[in-house]
Formats: sequence, C-alpha cells, structure tokens
Amino acid sequence: MVNKVILVGNVGLDPEVRTLEGGAKVARIRLATTERLYDRASNETKEHTEWHTITLWRGLADVVDRYVRKGTQLYIEGRLRTREWMDKDNNKRYTTEILADTMNLLGRRSDNPASEGSAPAYGGAQGASSYGQPGGYTQPRPAAAPQPQPQPAVPADDPDDLPF
Repeated sequence: MVNKVILVGNVGLDPEVRTLEGGAKVARIRLATTERLYDRASNETKEHTEWHTITLWRGLADVVDRYVRKGTQLYIEGRLRTREWMDKDNNKRYTTEILADTMNLLGRRSDNPASEGSAPAYGGAQGASSYGQPGGYTQPRPAAAPQPQPQPAVPADDPDDLPF
C-alpha cells in the first residue's frame, strides 16, 4: 500500500511552531498549490488554488522555525493523515493534513523572506542538509519500532477546529 504526497507550493502564513512538554518541536504551515487550466470554451486560462495543512516534527520543525516564512516556496514529501475529535458542541470533526517526511527549500535565497539579513546554513535548493539528503531536509527514521508521537490537544474554542 502507498500513502505518498508530493507538493510544490508557497507558504501562505508564517509557520506556527510549538515545543511540546517532552521537548519535541512541531510546526504547522499552510501551503498553497495552484493549477492553471485552459478553458477552450472561453479561450481563457483559469487558476485553481488548493490550500494544504502540513505538519512537521522535530528536526524539520526546527528548520521551518529558522528559515520558513510567508511566501517561501517549498517542496514537501509526506503522507496523508486524517484525525478526528469532538468539538465544543460535541460534534465529531475531521481534518486531513500532510505529515511531512521531507522538505526542500526552493527558489533563490533572495526570494526567501527568512534569509534577509542572515546567512542561512541550508544552501538553497541545491545545498546539502544536516539530514544527509542533498537539497533537502528529511525526518530521520528510528531504527527500532516507532514510538507513538504525542498529538497536540485540540482547544475546544478553536474557531477553525485546527489543533494549533
């Protein structure tokens, strides 16, 4: 069975990054992907933008915290994950997000809002990363059986029912 998502898009809001009680970092970003479709009937090109919620853990969240801002272009590889919870009115709610395994920073450094006034260590889309994959950052895989990752609690009064 395969559960794999590959996206290239632009970050729509500055990332939300938190550190959990155990010290693990988690980041959430909203990524916009845009399709351009040609409509033969009207002889026009139309655009359709889709928004994706991406969750990144530990080392990837640290890279997001340091280098990703609104407008940053990213390449993301990950898996679809659907969560469910009860909202404040006791209704069952669902959300589908992408749990990122790999992230590449795309574009030139000068295009990245987070690189202004600093000398980032990532080397752009072609640089080597601290996780051993040229051009990107990959979540390291544990050698032993994976431990369940703590999920952030969903606040009962969150208006968009997202866990941040």
